[in-house]
Amino acid sequence: MEVNERDPVTGRETTGHEWNGIKELDTPVPRGVLMFLMVTHVWAIAWWFLVPSWPLGTTYTRGLLAIDQRQTVEARLVEARRDRVNWMNRIETEGYDVILADEALMQTVRSTGRQLFGDNCAACHGRDGKGGANYPDLTDDDWLWGGGPELIEQTMRVGINTRHPESRIGQMPAFGRDEMLDREQVRTVAAYVYSLTHPDYSTHENIKQIEAGREVFVTTCATCHEENAKGKRDVGAPNLTDSYWIYGEDLDTIIASVHGGRQGHMPTWDERLTMAEIKTLALYVHDLGTQQP
Repeated sequence: MEVNERDPVTGRETTGHEWNGIKELDTPVPRGVLMFLMVTHVWAIAWWFLVPSWPLGTTYTRGLLAIDQRQTVEARLVEARRDRVNWMNRIETEGYDVILADEALMQTVRSTGRQLFGDNCAACHGRDGKGGANYPDLTDDDWLWGGGPELIEQTMRVGINTRHPESRIGQMPAFGRDEMLDREQVRTVAAYVYSLTHPDYSTHENIKQIEAGREVFVTTCATCHEENAKGKRDVGAPNLTDSYWIYGEDLDTIIASVHGGRQGHMPTWDERLTMAEIKTLALYVHDLGTQQP
């Protein structure tokens, strides 16, 4: 009978295997590992009997616990729909002040509104609501028609420059293209508007041009933007004295706006979304503006 070599350090026999001078000891598996393997095997066998596991032709073993994942999912869906109906009914029937005062309900508005916004509004306004080129930022709390939830709801419901009979109408004429102003007048009024937000532009060299631009502004633009240039929300005319711009605040862009005009568009949502969904979105957008000034 062949006796394997015994390791002089540990006193254990070797297996006879050797790699690059390293000999393998005949060491038994630790008892803790064996116990763990035994427990997991017993648990696995017990689990086969407790839950659905083995296919039997057109059916399967049901398990002693009678667990059915399909029924569990269906029950959770029913519960979720019931909860949704409850809070959607509240949003549809309760006033905005009541909803805004209920922080628990507003948490639901924020989570659901974020999904609704992503599905319906993000294509133009971005996932974060910060807008983009030629689309307004909804997080700066600067509004054309007002940022209260009631006004946002109305804007969403009827749209802007749509076929809806109550649509909000907002259009800036093409003063240059339609020859209401000549080229020089377009440049002077643009220079005046630019100077409203860039006071360092008013220098000795161009102050006369800015003063001439103000005269054109008062006679041509003040009807919508007011003589102080702070805009009029009832006609959707923006404030020209702040730092918020849709189409750009550089002088060349302002000249292009005066020359060619501007006309935004937002679709109506009253036939695409339910009133509860519109109110949820109105609250969510209002929250964007007030939470991120």
